[in-house]
Amino acid sequence: MSSDLQEQAKRHLWMHFTRMGSYQDHEVPVIVRGEGCYVYDEHGKRYLDGLSALYCVNIGHGRAEMGQAAAEQAKELGFYTNWSYAHPPSIELAARIAALAPGNLNRVFFTSGGSEAVESAWKLAKAYHTARGERGRHKLISRKLAYHGTSMGALTATGLTALRTPFEPLTPGGTHVANTNSYRWSEDRDPLWAADAIEEAILFQGPDTVAAVILEPVQNGGGCFVPQDGYFQRVREICDRHGVLLISDEVICSWGRLGEWFGCERYDYLPDMITTAKGITSAYAPMGAVIAGDHIAEPFLQGKAIFNHGFTFGGHPVACAIALANIDVIEEEALCERVRENEGPFREMLESLRDLPIVGDVRGAGYFHAIELVKDKDTKETFDDDESEELLRGFLSGELYRRGLICRTDDRGDPIVQLSPPLIAGAEQFEEIEAVLRPVLSEASERVERWSSLSRV
Repeated sequence: MSSDLQEQAKRHLWMHFTRMGSYQDHEVPVIVRGEGCYVYDEHGKRYLDGLSALYCVNIGHGRAEMGQAAAEQAKELGFYTNWSYAHPPSIELAARIAALAPGNLNRVFFTSGGSEAVESAWKLAKAYHTARGERGRHKLISRKLAYHGTSMGALTATGLTALRTPFEPLTPGGTHVANTNSYRWSEDRDPLWAADAIEEAILFQGPDTVAAVILEPVQNGGGCFVPQDGYFQRVREICDRHGVLLISDEVICSWGRLGEWFGCERYDYLPDMITTAKGITSAYAPMGAVIAGDHIAEPFLQGKAIFNHGFTFGGHPVACAIALANIDVIEEEALCERVRENEGPFREMLESLRDLPIVGDVRGAGYFHAIELVKDKDTKETFDDDESEELLRGFLSGELYRRGLICRTDDRGDPIVQLSPPLIAGAEQFEEIEAVLRPVLSEASERVERWSSLSRV
């Protein structure tokens, strides 16, 4: 059976963001089962899922109640559209989300996933301004290295050059500003300069042409960049001053990932819209949403007005039923509180790795952290492309997996190791993570030292 799966995977399955040629001489990792914080491959080997699959299985694997909720809903109503119709699960879920969301964010537009949510929010921002007589507002400001999705509009927001250039020309209107990676800043730099860079971009583009600013509470791309104190308050002031909408992209940062229902609550700002996905169902079904303020919906609620946009499966009844069951688990097991209680020990474990020469920075919030790797801790010298390729893909990625830890190694900015465990994780899992990370990063440090010695010869 195992060989059949491998043969079929290599012959027919086109994996996402994957160098397909990598598996010509190696097995495709085939995950067949999950339980709690762990998953098992086709050979029965157990792995600690330190990435929650892809920042999304928040309540952990193997929750039978999710399957039960899906089965009961499928038996009652397997599918009906939300195009001019409604059904009980989408109504109930929209009301539940509105009750949890901050401020006046009371209108919920469902999508099938995160890229669709970002795409929808940008379109809604354009439509909102047009409905108010400002058709010229169509541009979107985001940050360098930020990942906001891969559909053509979302890709315009994404600030990762390697993802963008193969598909250009993209949807017009995107511009990118500095992110909040203070590890790479000079010590005398104004801590809010990255926020002020947003205003400079608005003024440069022309305030009457800018529809929205889209930011993650903690930026994923580049490795868990956290905001400086006052950053989002300054951004909110800037957006209000210029009539620009603020979109909080919480595809990762909502549903307890940062210890709150929504990441904007962690940093005490109120956006005009929230985009969400992933943890909304803990990935037991594909789903996303835009959560919009009442003021954003208002122009579309009268007469013949319409937001002319939608997706066949947005608000799918089975996905809605799963999302409702998922929210029940988060509430009943107090997972937001659990993250807040355990964030300190999780961070302390990661901080303990700073004694390794290769560990330059540790950053993040909640159960969403990254370790930045460096060649020289004193100078913060990073790796060139060839070195990064050898370090991450030639050694770290495979070795971490071989030792039973699934996490993310990435060099779309400077090289990082990223961790985002299920919200049910605790001290036992933190110890397991350290037991793998420390020896593997120690060996990586030794390899870097050998490279340096050879370069000096």
